[in-house]
Amino acid sequence: MGKKKKKAEKDAPDEEPEEEVEEDSDPTEEGSEESGENEKADTKVTEATEGSDEEAKDDGKDQGLLVFGRWSTNIEIYDKGLIRYLNLKAVGVPHFSGIYTKKRFWKSKYNIIERLANRLMTPGMIKGRVKGRRTSNHSGKKQKVLKIIRRAFELLHLKTDENPVELLVRAIENSAPREDTTRISMGGISYQSSVDVAPQRRLDMALHYIALGTARRSYNTPLTIEECLTEEILAASRGDQNSFAVAKKEEKERIAYSAR
Repeated sequence: MGKKKKKAEKDAPDEEPEEEVEEDSDPTEEGSEESGENEKADTKVTEATEGSDEEAKDDGKDQGLLVFGRWSTNIEIYDKGLIRYLNLKAVGVPHFSGIYTKKRFWKSKYNIIERLANRLMTPGMIKGRVKGRRTSNHSGKKQKVLKIIRRAFELLHLKTDENPVELLVRAIENSAPREDTTRISMGGISYQSSVDVAPQRRLDMALHYIALGTARRSYNTPLTIEECLTEEILAASRGDQNSFAVAKKEEKERIAYSAR
């Protein structure tokens, strides 16, 4: 009996550490598994946040106000002199109710589409230059003129499958004269001399020529004013001589070149 008790006492301490080792090994393995799962979850969260940030940035570029709910104004201007004055501010409806008319040169703060609409409303644009009348069919009718421009943009998109705002910008660049003449008087003699045109005046003259060409196209013809504006913008954007604005610009520059 004494020998059996001694053998049991010797075997007991050998079994206890085995149980302790097994108990100690389980938590370490569970902790390592939990840490691995946490690391995977953290990587997934970071990837999701990075993806959401990239999507937010992309949405910030793509989303935004569209002119008439359809056309983007994110357009590159090739004529460097007109960048400061050709305003392509993102607006839904280009109508600011005259908030920038308090100072002289604040008209450059208006969106270029609203400036075109204001030019089309000018008295004398429709009939005044043709038969001497000083009245206009669209004088003071801002909403009517904006509808005309919106329909003209839709026609431009159907004809060319391009952004009509970009076509308008190209038309303005092609019809803005860079050189003009002025009268100089010395003693009793007066003569014409060529001068460079300021960027603000270049933009004003381009809008004036486009509106006047539209008025002349629509006079005494079965075409609607929307179709005439579409043809004028399309021809001017291509630099075509059939455009009244481009022809007028080249005439101004030709006279100025001869007066150098």
